[in-house]
Amino acid sequence: MAGSVGRPNGTQRVERPRLSFWGLWNLSFGFFGIQVGFALQNANVSRIFQSLGTSIDDLAFLWIAGPVTGLLVQPIIGYFSDRTWSPLGRRRPYFLAGAILASLALVGMPNSHALWFAAGMLWILDASLNIAMEPFRAFVGDMVSKQQRTAGYAFQTVFIGAGAVAASLAPTVLTRIFGVSNVAPPGEIPLSVRLAFYIGAGALMVAVLWTVFTTREYSPDEMRRFEGAHASLSHDEPLAVPLNGFWWVTVGAIVIICVGQFQLDKPVYILGGALLAYGGLQEFTRRHALAGRRAGPVTRIVSDLVQMPPMMKRLAVVQFFTWIALFILWIYTTPIVTRYMFGAADAASHSYNDGADWVGVLFGVYNGVAALYAFALPEIAHRIGRGRTHMAGLLAGAVGFGLFLLIRDPDWLIPPMILIGIAWASILTMPYAILSSALPQAKLGVFMGIFNMFIVLPQLLVSSAMGTIMNFAFPKEPIWLMGIASLMLLLATVAMRGVGRSLQPEAGAAK
Repeated sequence: MAGSVGRPNGTQRVERPRLSFWGLWNLSFGFFGIQVGFALQNANVSRIFQSLGTSIDDLAFLWIAGPVTGLLVQPIIGYFSDRTWSPLGRRRPYFLAGAILASLALVGMPNSHALWFAAGMLWILDASLNIAMEPFRAFVGDMVSKQQRTAGYAFQTVFIGAGAVAASLAPTVLTRIFGVSNVAPPGEIPLSVRLAFYIGAGALMVAVLWTVFTTREYSPDEMRRFEGAHASLSHDEPLAVPLNGFWWVTVGAIVIICVGQFQLDKPVYILGGALLAYGGLQEFTRRHALAGRRAGPVTRIVSDLVQMPPMMKRLAVVQFFTWIALFILWIYTTPIVTRYMFGAADAASHSYNDGADWVGVLFGVYNGVAALYAFALPEIAHRIGRGRTHMAGLLAGAVGFGLFLLIRDPDWLIPPMILIGIAWASILTMPYAILSSALPQAKLGVFMGIFNMFIVLPQLLVSSAMGTIMNFAFPKEPIWLMGIASLMLLLATVAMRGVGRSLQPEAGAAK
C-alpha cells in the first residue's frame, strides 16, 4: 500500500506502490529481447566481418556504429521520451518502435554478401537497439520506488544475462545438437549464425511486446503526486552557458593534423571529428544562451550535459574507464581466442569456427553468471552499501581480464569469465540504482541518455584509436589488449571510491 512522506512546506508526497516479484518481472522482461539482439551482435559481428574478408586490424573501425549511434540516439530519445504521453504511455512507444526496427535488422545482417552491407546493417541494428534500450533505464526510475531501485535494476540485469546466454549459445546449440553447419565458403555467413539471428529477431519482438502489454505507466497526474513539482518540466528554464567551444575544436583539429603528420590509422580521424562536432555544439549552445533564445532539443541536451548533478559526474568517470574494458572484450575476444587458444587465423577454417563457437560459450558463461549474481545484489548492497558493492564487482572483472594473459587452454577461460560475469552484473545494476535516486524525475530520460554517452564515448575511443595503439605497442600480440582492459577496470575501481564516499549511509544501504 502506498505511503506518504511529509515535505518541509507541509504538503504530502505519495510513495509509489511497492511492486511484487511479477510486477518487477513484467517491467523488465522486454530487456531479455533487447539483450538477445545486443548479444548476437557482440558475439557474432566480428565473426561476420572476418567471414566477409575483414582483417583483425580493421575490426575496431567497423564497430564504430555502436558509439556513434549511441552518442546521437540515446540523449535524443531520452529528451523526447521525457516529453511524450500517448495511449501507450511515456516510454513504451519507443520500446516498440526500436524493437520492430531491430528485428528487421537482425534478419538482414546475416544475409550480407558484401562488407558494406553488413556494416550498414550494424548501424541500423545498433541505432534501433539504442532506441529500444534507453527508455528502459528511465522506465524503472518512473515505476519503482527509491527503496526498490536496486531490485528493479537487478531484474533488468537478470534478463540481460538470460537473453545474452540464450543468444551467445544459439550458434553452438544449433551446430552441436541440431547438426546445423557452422562453416561456410569464403564470403558467406555460416547457416548456424543466420538461424540464430532469425530466432533472435522473433525473441526480441515477443519479449518487448510482453512488457508493452503487461505494464501500465503512471499518468502525468500520478507522477505529480509521487514527485510534486519535480515531476514536471519547466519550459522556461534558462539554458546553461557552456564554456567556449573553441578549446574542443582546437583539440579536435590537432588530432586530425596528427593523423596525417604521424601516419596514424585513419579511424582516428573519427575521434578528431567527434571533438570538433562537440566543440561546435557547445559554441552554438553558448551563443544561443547568451542571446536568451528559447531552448530546442539540441541546445537543451547540451545545457543539461553542462549541468550534470555532481553524483552523475563522478559516476561518469567510473563508466568511462569501465566501458573501455568491455568494448575491448566484445571486439577482440573472438580473434584473440581463435588465434591463441585454437591456433587459427583463417575465418573459413574449422578451427577458427570452433574457436568462434567457444567464444559464444564463454559469453554465455559471463552473462549467465551475471544473471545469477544479480539476484544477490540487492542483499549485498543492503549490507555493505551500493558503492562498495560496485567496487568489488569492478575488481573481480579486473582480475578476470588479467587472467587472459596467463591462459592458453580454452577450457581454463571459464574462471576468468565467471569473474567478468560478476563485474557485468554490477555494471548493469549499481550505477543506475545509485544515479536514478540522485536525478530529477522530470529529466530522468534525458539524463539517462546523457549518462549513457559515457558508455559510448569510450567505445568511440576504442573504435577509432585502439587499432593504432595495438599496431604501435604490440603489433603481433593483440592479447595484451586484455591487460589494458584489466587496467581500465582497476582505474574504474579507484574512481568508484569517490562515489562511495559521497553516498549517504541510508542511500547506500537501501535495497
